[in-house]
Amino acid sequence: MPGLYFEEFSVGQTFKHAIRRTVTEADNVLFTAMTHNPAPLHLDEEYMKGTEFGARLVNSYFTLGLMVGISVHETTFGTTVANLGMDEVRFPKPVFHGDTLHVETEVLELRESKSRPNNGIVVLLHRAINQKGEVVAQCKRTALMLKKPK
Repeated sequence: MPGLYFEEFSVGQTFKHAIRRTVTEADNVLFTAMTHNPAPLHLDEEYMKGTEFGARLVNSYFTLGLMVGISVHETTFGTTVANLGMDEVRFPKPVFHGDTLHVETEVLELRESKSRPNNGIVVLLHRAINQKGEVVAQCKRTALMLKKPK
């Protein structure tokens, strides 16, 4: 199913995305290295054994990207003009290697674009949930969307 046009969204509409993803050590180490983040909480297992977490944490920016990426196919694939912003990004629980995440998306707001008559603005709330049912990440994503061609 391709992404939705602006007119196909409705406030309160909820998507329970079918794709799930188990986060691996390779995901975390590669992403952390590629983004030049030397933080020991992502890379140093021995260091993390002495912390309250006891093991390395998955890079939160990887979790954010994965959460939004999983949502794309059913919401904005091929119909997004641009992402305008991500607000209220939260990581209420840590993600560890081996956690399996699924994503839910809710449409919060819809409004016409004042400057672009062929576009509308959609505000989506994305939530990533682990195998224990805990919300591990969430954010409000504002996207400039295509309207249906006339």
